[in-house]
Amino acid sequence: MFVIGIIGCCATLRESRIGLGFFLIIILLIFAAEVAAFVLGVIYRGRVNRDIEKSMAEVFQKYDGKNSESRAVDYLQQQLQCCGVKNYSDWNNTQWFHTSGNGSVPQSCCKSAFANCTGQPGFINTEGCETKLEHVLQEVLSYAMLVILGFAIIKVTFIVLFNRYYKEHGSIR
Repeated sequence: MFVIGIIGCCATLRESRIGLGFFLIIILLIFAAEVAAFVLGVIYRGRVNRDIEKSMAEVFQKYDGKNSESRAVDYLQQQLQCCGVKNYSDWNNTQWFHTSGNGSVPQSCCKSAFANCTGQPGFINTEGCETKLEHVLQEVLSYAMLVILGFAIIKVTFIVLFNRYYKEHGSIR
């Protein structure tokens, strides 16, 4: 963006018709890419929800308490204060539940005030991580789309102003 700005400044200072035309084409291409990104964000917004459930179920099944996926699950459950994909009972169907020996949920499911919750629903975050993660991702996607839309509006405004200036000052070489 910095280089594109320099091109625009140099073309304006030199009053170069070719340089300004090149700058306008670059800005229009960037604008088209922003519009495409915005449209794709709207289209794929629903797909995010479907993909999250499938991906989370796979990762939770691989949980063993030691591998990198397990650390990611633990981090997610601690940060979002959730447990399991849909709810804490999802852990009953995992390999970890059957091999851990304690017949409970991972420590990361425990409410922060309790060091060892041992599967007691009163001490466990009972809400599933899927809906909480969907909410966070949808919020981030919404902010990204608003930023894209804001930049697109700014670009359209400057394109209109550039066009108006160009029509009023036809002396550009």
